[in-house]
Amino acid sequence: MRIQAYLQFHGRCDAAIEFYRGALGAEVEVIMRWKDCPQPQPGMIPPGAENRVMHASFRIGETTVLASDGLTQEQPTFQGFSLALYVPDDAEAKRRFALLAEGGQVQQPLMATFFTSSFGIVTDRFGVSWMVVVDTAAGQGPR
Repeated sequence: MRIQAYLQFHGRCDAAIEFYRGALGAEVEVIMRWKDCPQPQPGMIPPGAENRVMHASFRIGETTVLASDGLTQEQPTFQGFSLALYVPDDAEAKRRFALLAEGGQVQQPLMATFFTSSFGIVTDRFGVSWMVVVDTAAGQGPR
């Protein structure tokens, strides 16, 4: 059994993937558009949604993230969770935190805590909350 994040960007999936490519080095594995749906049903795809992302898969480090535009124009509300980004050192934490914060909002500035040398929370420009954490030596930090 496993759990995997599946983010719905409601029309902004392409932009989100490009942002994560630059900010986190995301590597796209798959992008399927609604026009390429292998089994479309009548009325399933609203007019104008043909080029929207039906399903995407991209890797950030060792993790695969799934994403889609969905079929609505509503703004996503990513509430009640954060994605934890573990980085090897303080310099990388500072760099990634700053990139994620571009056009977003810092919730907790990057700072030393009792469990790691750098920890901070930022909501990116797409509304996704990230906890940036320096991964402590030998896995002794929160994981």
